[in-house]
Amino acid sequence: MHERIAPELLRLMAALPDRQAESKESSGRAADLSNSSTKEDSAMSMSLAAIPVFEIGLNALSAVLDKADAYAAAKSIDPAVLLGARLFPDMFAFNRQVQSACNQAKNGGARLAGIDPPKFDDNEKTIAELKARIVRTIAFLKALDAKRIDESSDREITFPLGPNTGYMKGVDYLNHFAVPNFYFHVTTAYDILRHCGVEIGKRDFLGVIPMRVT
Repeated sequence: MHERIAPELLRLMAALPDRQAESKESSGRAADLSNSSTKEDSAMSMSLAAIPVFEIGLNALSAVLDKADAYAAAKSIDPAVLLGARLFPDMFAFNRQVQSACNQAKNGGARLAGIDPPKFDDNEKTIAELKARIVRTIAFLKALDAKRIDESSDREITFPLGPNTGYMKGVDYLNHFAVPNFYFHVTTAYDILRHCGVEIGKRDFLGVIPMRVT
């Protein structure tokens, strides 16, 4: 049968990796990592995994608000129109998305630190007021006890879920509830402005991240 196969094809076939061997190796790796979700990277503390993430995301959101303000002025649009915009009728409007992002950050940080989250009134009606709320949220996050947050990995976190109460281990609460909910509202706020024509891109969403470029 080989006589009917072009020499080039034979060389390609010979160069193909041993899929069976790869499969066995992959299975071994999968077994080694089976419990990785329960192990913490010793270089990553709970406070480092939480506070900088919230702070950078909120600062990026504040910068996006500046671009929304400039866009409204350039297009002679009432900023209130942008604040009331939403992706779909049953979703929160832009201003509520910003408020919710702040709430997720302050509530998440407070619960991990073992204190009750402060109550912020959701009454912002201007871009300047939303930016002030972000500043207040970041100041609260910076004042939290990092050591208490670091000790929350295995501590049970309780939090309201509508009429119910949620219970999660600290590390799971951070990774699977607080941070995802925070990014949901930040992302939706970004998407609303982009849909309205504000010229923002991925760099605006990422904000000022700890990255060295050469």
